[in-house]
Amino acid sequence: MPLNLGVLSSMSCVQADSILKKIVRKIGQECTAQGQTVSETLVAFMVKAVALDPRNDFNVDQAVIRKDVQNLIQLCVTRLLDTTNPSLSTIKMQVFFDMNYANRAELLSEQHRVLEGKLAPAVRDITDSHPRVQELQSMYRKIVSYVLLSSGLGPPTDTEAVREVTAGLQSVFPQREMITFISLSKKNKEQQLKNLAKLVTGIRLHNKECGKGGSSVDDLPAILNESIPSATQTVDERLNACHRLAHQYTALLESTQEDPHRYAQLSSFKLKEALFNVRQYEAFLCILLSDAITSAQEVEKIKVQFAATMEQLKNTVQNKVSIDAKEVFPLFIALSNLWSGFQDEILLLSFLTNMTNSLQQFSEIQSQLFPKELLTSLLEGVTVKSDEERIRETMGTRVNVSDFKNREWLFPETTDNFDQLLIQYHSFCAHAIGVKGLTLPGNPAIGILKHKERCYVFSSKEAAYAFAQDPDKFIQLNIEKAKEHAELILLLELCHQFEYFAPFEQAKNAGKRWIKPTMQCDSSTQTDTHILPPTIVTSYEWNEWELRRKAIKLANLRRKLTHAMQTDLSHMRRENSTQVYLPKDGSTQTKRDNSSNVPRPQIFLKGLRGGSSPTTHMVKVDLTRPVDEN
Repeated sequence: MPLNLGVLSSMSCVQADSILKKIVRKIGQECTAQGQTVSETLVAFMVKAVALDPRNDFNVDQAVIRKDVQNLIQLCVTRLLDTTNPSLSTIKMQVFFDMNYANRAELLSEQHRVLEGKLAPAVRDITDSHPRVQELQSMYRKIVSYVLLSSGLGPPTDTEAVREVTAGLQSVFPQREMITFISLSKKNKEQQLKNLAKLVTGIRLHNKECGKGGSSVDDLPAILNESIPSATQTVDERLNACHRLAHQYTALLESTQEDPHRYAQLSSFKLKEALFNVRQYEAFLCILLSDAITSAQEVEKIKVQFAATMEQLKNTVQNKVSIDAKEVFPLFIALSNLWSGFQDEILLLSFLTNMTNSLQQFSEIQSQLFPKELLTSLLEGVTVKSDEERIRETMGTRVNVSDFKNREWLFPETTDNFDQLLIQYHSFCAHAIGVKGLTLPGNPAIGILKHKERCYVFSSKEAAYAFAQDPDKFIQLNIEKAKEHAELILLLELCHQFEYFAPFEQAKNAGKRWIKPTMQCDSSTQTDTHILPPTIVTSYEWNEWELRRKAIKLANLRRKLTHAMQTDLSHMRRENSTQVYLPKDGSTQTKRDNSSNVPRPQIFLKGLRGGSSPTTHMVKVDLTRPVDEN
């Protein structure tokens, strides 16, 4: 499909975005035709990565002709189909994590929103209906179903669970109160439904603790006690494997810089791409491990609170026939809220486990490129140092601040919240990235350089001195390295450096301004009619005669008395009321009676009696009157 792009520099942002979408669609179609399904997000990232790479030599100073577009598409398709390149696996891993990972607050908020959406039809069915007296029992069963679904303690098809919920609901909300319930407003109905669900959940949990039911209620604390250590151990084992590979790859890359023969031997193994893949996998596993540790701490806190609340509830209801609702209802609700915390932790643990298992597929290329036997042979005669060992070796060295002018250095003893400083490049050495292409751990004890409100750490004193001589130069080297290896943009957290990246534009074109997206938004303003609250006194009256009339009325009321009396028959009687159905007026309609009147026929015969002449004949005369005369 031909694309007539013209000169990109003269295009609007809308046109450039449309062209990018066409290119992304074309690349996706070609990859699908060759048996590789890719997402649009991945393709868009790859298009920008290919356009950023200075080795591809894309320039907007010239007209973008069809040949340039075809070249871009071919380069992207080639990289997307190269499944043996660790760089592609790293980019896929970054896209997957960015689109699927959510922190605790976001995940729980989304889960609660989904749960409310599932319960919304049941809530509307209860709150919007106005049942008759004979339909109240059916409405009560709907409330039982809602309470069971809302609590998550057993499936709705479990007869035992339904019976427990019904018994618990009747103890706090008997059916005779349905008349009062249906008279409430919709908002109050929804709030009462939530309170009833929490109360019944707390009652069921208390009964389970006392051995009086709860067979369908899972023991969530026991499940979490087993699952969290297992999940944490799995993440920790994979994290240790990442550490080991990262240390080995770093040692091999350092050996190639010291020995040219070694460099020629290992140049075809894509060691740098493999190192970046391991470091990114390591960073994501650290995030998941931190979430797992937070979840374990939260579970321990909830367990302590749940046990204390349950013990308080037992002491409150123990050996008592009648209990004040004000004492036990808050405890039941507290139990329900704490149990919801257990359910949230189960959800979080499941999410972390799925994320851990899904990320593993992006690191499988390591075993394909470097089988254990091959890696062992390559490491012969190479000293492998861990990140901890590298930091320990440099603990005794420190930057001498007097050696620099106009440079701000931060140290633990002179800086507040030193451990909470936001370090650039994911705390990797700012010098080694651009110069050596290595991700070496930085040691803050050497000194943190603060340059243009950003903090940088280094792996050695020599690296710190070299970087401090011209920080902008090395920062630009790191940016150029990220252009060559696009996965470094996310790994080193360099998104702010490429915020205004546009296709077909090189960052080294210093005389050319980057195309910035046009920011648009709808806005409106409104001025209040009355800024201050109204001060009108409604009881004020200006008419003197009106005031006199009110005074006379009040004076008359003072002299009035109200009398009441009771008889022996009415003494201590209560008011009775009944409700009946008033008779209805009914009517029916039948057919109409109708009639018509026609003239009666009259005929006169002349000559029946004879006449004076024998020749006289009989004459017939019609005397019937015409119809129109009636």
